[in-house]
Amino acid sequence: MMETITKSGSFDQASIAEVSAYWNARPCNIRHSPKPVGTREYFDEVEARKYSVESHIPRFAEFERWRGKKVLEIGCGIGTDTINFARHGAQVTAIDLTEKSLEVARQRAKVFGLEDRICFVQANAERLSDYVPAAPYDLVYSFGVIHHTPDPGHVIEEIKKYTHPGSSVRIMVYNTWSWKVLWILFGYGKGQFWKLDRLIAQHSEAQTGCPVTYSYSRRQGRRLLERHGFRVTDVKVDHIFRYSIPEYVRYEYKTVWYFRWMPRRLFRVLERLFGWHLCLTATPQ
Repeated sequence: MMETITKSGSFDQASIAEVSAYWNARPCNIRHSPKPVGTREYFDEVEARKYSVESHIPRFAEFERWRGKKVLEIGCGIGTDTINFARHGAQVTAIDLTEKSLEVARQRAKVFGLEDRICFVQANAERLSDYVPAAPYDLVYSFGVIHHTPDPGHVIEEIKKYTHPGSSVRIMVYNTWSWKVLWILFGYGKGQFWKLDRLIAQHSEAQTGCPVTYSYSRRQGRRLLERHGFRVTDVKVDHIFRYSIPEYVRYEYKTVWYFRWMPRRLFRVLERLFGWHLCLTATPQ
């Protein structure tokens, strides 16, 4: 990836409307349960599935740490992390670009009796202060979101307006030097590395054809935050999806053959070196 992707890059001609239409058609994780959408059983199963496959999320978010604190979540989706922040006592402002995700997330808050702890806002994160009054938050959190907007740098610049000297900013973006990118490059791209940006966008999600998907090296991830006035305090890589997709979509967990016989400890080393998720923690400078 060229260094310019820390500002805009290959997808800066994509529109917010295209991004919104894509995610509105199928919100992230919406099919994590076969139960009726909006029921307690559905939400419980979605959460269990998500944190089983991506067990590093609770460690990264540290939900319990924010009891009595103000949390701004950028890109809440259908509200799995949102609910856990609120459940642990945080006051949450949760924004998302799409109506459908917010509809499900609001249902979730109602089911669990947490409406008074969460303020949901439909907003374009690149212009967040047009929708949410600028005020300091203790945590600004965004997991797997800003790499899907045409100009992630605009989002980071907006985030500055919602921090104070003690704020924590925790962001996950996709890691270029990952097993997933290697799999995309050779599995779908037949080694055509010069098309890597578009290949990653096309195949980064369960539904193909995402309009925008950036990925970052560790260095580029740091620069994304540092060039906008943040000090990066921690960088971690995690998560390799190890299940066979045909079985996974049937809610069966069958490990693919090349990971099946790998010792768990060795697999964890591989995840920390070549995981798909680049988890960045920062504070205002």
